[in-house]
Amino acid sequence: NFTIGAVILYGVIINVLTCWYLAPAIMAINPIALLIGYFVLVFAGSYITYRSNSPAISFLGYNLVCLPLGAVITVCVQGYSTTVVAQAFMLTAVITGVMMLAATAFPGTFAGMGRMLFIGLIGIIIANIVCMIFAIQTTIISWIAAVLFSLYIGYDWVRAQQYVPTLDHAVDSALDIYIDIVNLFLQLLAIFGRNDD
Repeated sequence: NFTIGAVILYGVIINVLTCWYLAPAIMAINPIALLIGYFVLVFAGSYITYRSNSPAISFLGYNLVCLPLGAVITVCVQGYSTTVVAQAFMLTAVITGVMMLAATAFPGTFAGMGRMLFIGLIGIIIANIVCMIFAIQTTIISWIAAVLFSLYIGYDWVRAQQYVPTLDHAVDSALDIYIDIVNLFLQLLAIFGRNDD
């Protein structure tokens, strides 16, 4: 659990540093190239992390996911005030802690959510695609997605506790939880940003 926490914290720190120091360079990248690079690196990093039995190789894959996500976060936070970003960041940290504690206290409840969460994720993806096609802006989808990713944090935490406690499994589990946390942060950012307008 210490390793899971340390790897997640490492990813968050890398993302914060990326936003602070690399924003001008990232914003200068062609958006199409950034999007293509994001997908290539995230899929490659995820594949490497989950397929490898070596913690060092899995950590390399984790970085291949963490760095492009940092670039996406950097682009996303540009449209929001520092106050909105700070609020989303703090609430994400609080929700993450609460969901991990709740999952530790009620592991059976969270362990049984896998199918429901997956169906919810598919629903959110479809709803977002429809909203993009028809240029609809709605906060309700962000709220539902925020709840979904909050529950995913608890679900992935319970799954992490079920694996054999190895460094490689810790890195794999950290990647799952880290992605949940980033998605939760982005949803909260959208919610607070709309309320701030």
